[in-house]
Amino acid sequence: MSTKKLLVPSKISPTLCIVLCLILFLHVTASENQDVPGHLVKRDERQSIISTEFGEVLGANVYDGNETFRLQFITLEPNSLFLPVLLHQDMVFYVHTGSGKLMSYRDEYKKENVSLKQGDVYRLETGTVFFLQSDLELDLARQKFRICAIFGNAGEALRQPTAYGPYSSIRDLVLGFDKKILKETFKVPSEVMEEITSEMKPEAIMHGLPRITKRSISAYSSFDTINKDKKKSNLFNIFHEKRDFKNCNGWSTTVNQKKYSAFKDSKYGLFMVNLTNGGMMGPHWNPMATEISIVLHGKGMVRIICPSLPNQQTECKNTRFEVEEGDVFVVPRFHPVVQMAFNNETFVFMGFATSTKNNHPQYLAGKVSVLRALDKHILAASFGVNDTTFDKLLNKQGL
Repeated sequence: MSTKKLLVPSKISPTLCIVLCLILFLHVTASENQDVPGHLVKRDERQSIISTEFGEVLGANVYDGNETFRLQFITLEPNSLFLPVLLHQDMVFYVHTGSGKLMSYRDEYKKENVSLKQGDVYRLETGTVFFLQSDLELDLARQKFRICAIFGNAGEALRQPTAYGPYSSIRDLVLGFDKKILKETFKVPSEVMEEITSEMKPEAIMHGLPRITKRSISAYSSFDTINKDKKKSNLFNIFHEKRDFKNCNGWSTTVNQKKYSAFKDSKYGLFMVNLTNGGMMGPHWNPMATEISIVLHGKGMVRIICPSLPNQQTECKNTRFEVEEGDVFVVPRFHPVVQMAFNNETFVFMGFATSTKNNHPQYLAGKVSVLRALDKHILAASFGVNDTTFDKLLNKQGL
């Protein structure tokens, strides 16, 4: 992403208008679908998974034409507890607001107790048992602990979400066995098992810490916060790293396996873009990954162009839509896209990319433009114009 044309003002010049007309809207005859079913989930379209007085979990599924991606948004009120669950798939998440603690166990060599804050990126592997505890906020703001998460394993194409979801309650898994099996397994008297199995099931998100939970958390203090065989923390904070690119129109950064070792065999990497008032992420496409984005702040416009097919027989439609805070949208691999902020506010979005390798988006304009590597005479012929006309376009862009 190290290009000076990565972020540009959305008040574009006439020459840049020509660029957009010739290239971005090359498929101008294709119809445009304003509804973008499957590619866009508005905030109010999220599905309620867990809802209590002390927090909630909302879900959203988006589809890129080949694969369904499942996201969840976990919100905890201050001093609230998300009870232990067992992960069926890898979980990659970003801490949007607030702070809290995560306690996890995968095996005797992978036990962690970490403090989380805004900007932290974390990965939990399949088979991990974990729970979350939000901090007791003492200031007037009392920020909620908010996490944006995506689920999936590398090499696994999740065509349709499984019926049982990405995780299961530990309580449900244990108490699924009958009392006799549990009594023999735990070697406890019948009255103990009777008391445990007869208790009303607690809500998945609850307030405060019962005494037993406090003792459990105290036990975690004996765990190494970081695995003994690791030299670096399993945490990565996106705000503590140098930006991949920054100018007056905004900044962008990515988190891949090179920056964050926990992503080495992960299905997903992570990125964030912050556009200032009127800023634009220039026309580009990702040749390596689909990008699933979540709007964190402000409003913006997104335009996605469909790749062409020789026979033009495709259900894919060029799309243009407005997004705002809380919306989720997906940009499929190889689909040219532009993201633009309105003139009166910043536009911030983060997301997950389906590759943890070094993704180098291909831009239509700028010093690293894909057009720079191609013969100008061939390019002119492909647009049906003479060399002189096309030279004017490329020369204006410094190509």
